[in-house]
Amino acid sequence: MVKVAICAPGKRLERDRADAVLDIAAGDPAVELQFHPQCFARHGHFAGDDATRLAAFLECANDPEIDAVWFGMGGYGANRIAADAIAGLQDAAKTKKYLGYSDNGYLLAALYKAGIGQAVHAPLVGDIRRDGGEAAIRRVLSYLAGNEDGLEPSLDGTPTVAFNLTTLAMLVGTDLMPDLSGHVVMVEEVAEHLYAVDRLFFHVTQHLPAIAGFKLGRISDVPENDRPFGASPEDIARYWCDKSGIPYLGFADIGHDAANTIVPFGLAGTASGA
Repeated sequence: MVKVAICAPGKRLERDRADAVLDIAAGDPAVELQFHPQCFARHGHFAGDDATRLAAFLECANDPEIDAVWFGMGGYGANRIAADAIAGLQDAAKTKKYLGYSDNGYLLAALYKAGIGQAVHAPLVGDIRRDGGEAAIRRVLSYLAGNEDGLEPSLDGTPTVAFNLTTLAMLVGTDLMPDLSGHVVMVEEVAEHLYAVDRLFFHVTQHLPAIAGFKLGRISDVPENDRPFGASPEDIARYWCDKSGIPYLGFADIGHDAANTIVPFGLAGTASGA
């Protein structure tokens, strides 16, 4: 049986979401879920203060009985603990999968840079309350049990990573950022004006000239501006890729939604992701 610990590096996970996921997992004898109490803590915006969230992550990651760490929610906060998290990881952390997306990308990036475990862009526990959420949870459980049906279908043997676009823009130039030379970089975004998406692509393309190319996930829930931007998300991606000499590689089936597919960092299926 695969034992999975769940913690919340950013925003609190509501108990009704945890209970709904436990009900689904109860029918899957291949996976056992263990929710850290920190998931349900509350400290302003966060699921506990920085020290509480850091301690919970380290308990889950350093537990030799645990095979994978699954993040409960996104929301701001993972960047505040990521550097200390890497410094506190022990040998048991090196064999685990770490799954999530959104702001958890800070931790996934830091883990990947450090060569610790397998970072995986994947649905969150809290996605159970999205439309199609049950399918998202089953996709992750199936992956944890060793099946690859839920992987992003365009994975082709090229080292690949996936990020929320804002998270990636905040990562570049920091100590958490891995070297993505030769990687396909998949990006998605939610609830940003198209001019902001354009600004983000301007920024990230300046920092990633050596990547193998960008793939565009869903740019969803775009707010209405006081005037049309005049370019689609794909137009924006193509424009900045052309200006920077980065190949634009088309679409990826990732996004801030329940249809979000699974993208292991590095080479899909390898133990270390490298």
